[in-house]
Amino acid sequence: MGAWWRGRRSRDYLLSFGTYLGSETQTWQGCCVAAGGAAHTVGVEPVEISGVGLTPLEAVALGQRRTAVRLGDDARKRMSESAVAVAEVARHRPVYGRTTGVGANRDVLTSDPEHGARLLGSHSTTGTTSYPKDVVRLGLLIRVNQLAVGGSGLDPDVADAIVALLNDDDLPDLHRGGAIGTGDLGPLAELGLALGAVVDGTSALPLLSSNAITLAECCLAYVEAATLINVVPLVGALSHVALRGNAEVYDVRVHEARPQPGQVRVARRMRGLLEDLPIRPARVQDPFGLRAFAQVLGPAVDHIDALGNSLRIDINASAENPLVAGDTVLHNGNWHAMPIALALDSLRLSLHSVATLSTSRVANLVDPEFSGLSRFLASGAEASSGVMMIEYVAHDALASVRSSAQPATLGTATLSRGAEHHASFAPQAAVLTAQLLDALREVLASELVTAVRAIRLAGFTPEDLAPAAVGPWLADALAALPGDLADRSLREDLEIARGLMTQWGDRQVEHPAESG
Repeated sequence: MGAWWRGRRSRDYLLSFGTYLGSETQTWQGCCVAAGGAAHTVGVEPVEISGVGLTPLEAVALGQRRTAVRLGDDARKRMSESAVAVAEVARHRPVYGRTTGVGANRDVLTSDPEHGARLLGSHSTTGTTSYPKDVVRLGLLIRVNQLAVGGSGLDPDVADAIVALLNDDDLPDLHRGGAIGTGDLGPLAELGLALGAVVDGTSALPLLSSNAITLAECCLAYVEAATLINVVPLVGALSHVALRGNAEVYDVRVHEARPQPGQVRVARRMRGLLEDLPIRPARVQDPFGLRAFAQVLGPAVDHIDALGNSLRIDINASAENPLVAGDTVLHNGNWHAMPIALALDSLRLSLHSVATLSTSRVANLVDPEFSGLSRFLASGAEASSGVMMIEYVAHDALASVRSSAQPATLGTATLSRGAEHHASFAPQAAVLTAQLLDALREVLASELVTAVRAIRLAGFTPEDLAPAAVGPWLADALAALPGDLADRSLREDLEIARGLMTQWGDRQVEHPAESG
């Protein structure tokens, strides 16, 4: 069977986490991943933040484990040099936010030492909803890693102060509101106030020049999406068994004829699950839910790759405005988070199609024409409803998926007297992605419950599926889900199915029974 994951992980995301569908993961130079990917714990040397090579998966791991960190020596040198450079430049010409106002006040010069304090005070205006602590922790970690690159002009004392908050787990209360994908101005201003005197009149604006908090939410959503995408083939394979699907749709020659990368990887995974399945196909040509499985899930795989690549760039980028480059300062638009926002929008749109195809398989499973079983997989008395309500639950969740899939980048904004007339709305895209993933889990749980019930009614056992690799996963599902086929509430079944999918995502690619 072709490798689906590389590496191994648990719920708290090991640093050696391998990515989905056989794609490669990058290693962070500061994480000592080569030493077996072991977790950093109390008493272990702090992990060096270098501004180089941090991946979204590793960032999430460090944040969730509350790993002690420190600013690397090379990073400290880069920050010190950039602080000296920007101070020298500011003696000779205006530097945005340091010797000028911001936004529409960019042409107003100031030498007031209290300018930075006023900037933090005014820009700390936010909404009233706090960010979760895991988002704050990860956001601070990302901001330090960005500062370590050395283009901000901030003194390393500022990075050290943020590191102290992380290591003491003394996280400030940061709030949503005021971020539209052009810099997390509000929450980072709150961070500046929490840091106290270390942020002076010249360092306020450079601290704010980042989307670090948004990137934290994006990294968390990325990990959850990658995990869920890896579970979809397991659920789809069980539906394939229940519907006695035709596996020739996964033949390698089919996908060599149209080698879309994600599609090829999904087909490889499905071949690994269904190869040598000793069940005769029920049809020459299956309905779309089975026949187009790889073609629909494949783009989601491609888009999760694209999101991961964009995040890896941005969490290691000196996306500062102005950017200190050598002995000069460059004003620029690298604060614009359009690459991230578009990657999130594209991922959500592709996952909407995954959800839609899942509900089509549920429809096939409850239809005797496709399943060869009773209507709605009912058992017992005449006119029993079976899993009839599962379809309603699935389509309710699908409606939530659909609304959450709407592109955030379609938004418009004209702000600060027209000085800022575009925004990416990446923070809103991140929130929508988290909402969509929760609804997608409900859709897939509905399919899983329905597929396993159909398999029970058909009388298939895991042994009947041998030697196909899908058998042990069926054994898991049969053991976890109730076997009572009488009409009853299936809410508990759906809750169990959601939990089972989480376990499957955590377990990695290979079931223990396969790895021996």
